[in-house]
Amino acid sequence: MLNTINVALIGSKFMGRAHSNAWSNVGHFFDIDPAAAIILGSGLGGLAARITDPVAVPFADVPGFPTATVVGHAGKLIVGRLGGRHVVTLAGRFHMYEGHDATLAGFPVRVLHALGARTLFVSNAAGGIRRTFRPGDLMLIRDHLNLMFRSPLVGALEPGDIRFPDMSAPYDEALAQQLRDAASALGIPLVEGVYGGLLGPTYATPAEVRMLDVLGADAVGMSTVPEVIVARAIGMRVAGVSCITNLASGISPHPLSHAEVIETTNVVAERFESLVERWVAKIDTATSST
Repeated sequence: MLNTINVALIGSKFMGRAHSNAWSNVGHFFDIDPAAAIILGSGLGGLAARITDPVAVPFADVPGFPTATVVGHAGKLIVGRLGGRHVVTLAGRFHMYEGHDATLAGFPVRVLHALGARTLFVSNAAGGIRRTFRPGDLMLIRDHLNLMFRSPLVGALEPGDIRFPDMSAPYDEALAQQLRDAASALGIPLVEGVYGGLLGPTYATPAEVRMLDVLGADAVGMSTVPEVIVARAIGMRVAGVSCITNLASGISPHPLSHAEVIETTNVVAERFESLVERWVAKIDTATSST
C-alpha cells in the first residue's frame, strides 16, 4: 500500500524557487538520487504498483499542482524503487485542454528535476497515423511536432534555463538505444516514430490526420510536448514511449473514444510496465549522446 504524506512543495506559482523549496520541503523525506523521473500517461499508471517502498504525495497536496481530472490519471507523485533503482514518478499529468497554460503543463518537470532527476521518461496514449501501426503497439518516440503552438518557456528566463534550447535531438539517442535493448531482451516489439502533439480535447478530424501524415507525424496525442521542452531547457535527458491505443480518424473505421484508449492501455499494460522496469534497471545515466 502507498504511504501518503502531505507536504508544502512549491512556494512560487509555477517556477521561481521550485528547486530550493522542493528540496527543503520534500528532499529530506526521500533522501534519494533518482535514476530517472517517469511521467505516466492515460491508462498507464499501473506501473506505480511495481514501485517498491513507495511514498505518495497526492497532487492536491502539492502547491501549484491542480487536481488531476482525466480518467486514467491517478494524480500522485510517487517515490520509491523500480527495477532496484530509485525513481520519482508522476501518475498522471496536466493537459492544456483542461484549461491549464503551457507553463503549468511543463511545470511538474521542474519539480522532478528539483528532486534530483536528470533523466526523464515520458509516456502517453496516442492515435496511430502510420498505416503499419496497430492498437497495442509501443512506439519509441524519436521526435515530436509541437502543433499545440504554445511553449512553456515563454516569459522571463528562469534561473538555470537555457533561453534558446537546442531541439535538434530532443529525445536522447543513447537512452533510446537502451530502450531498444530492453525491448529486445524481453521479446517486446517496439516500433518507432514521430509524435504529433495537438491541443485537444477533440480528436483530430480525418483531414487533420492527413495533414499530420504529410507533416511527418506517425502518432498523435494531446500531451508530452510541453514536458519535453522544459526538460531540454533545464538540461535533462529525455526518452519516451507512446502506447498506440487506436488508429486515428479516417484510418479507423470506428468512432474514437477515451474508453477505447483506456481499454487498450489495459491490454498492453504488462508489456509497457515490463519494458520500463527493465529499462530503469539497466539505464546508464552516465552516457549521453546529446
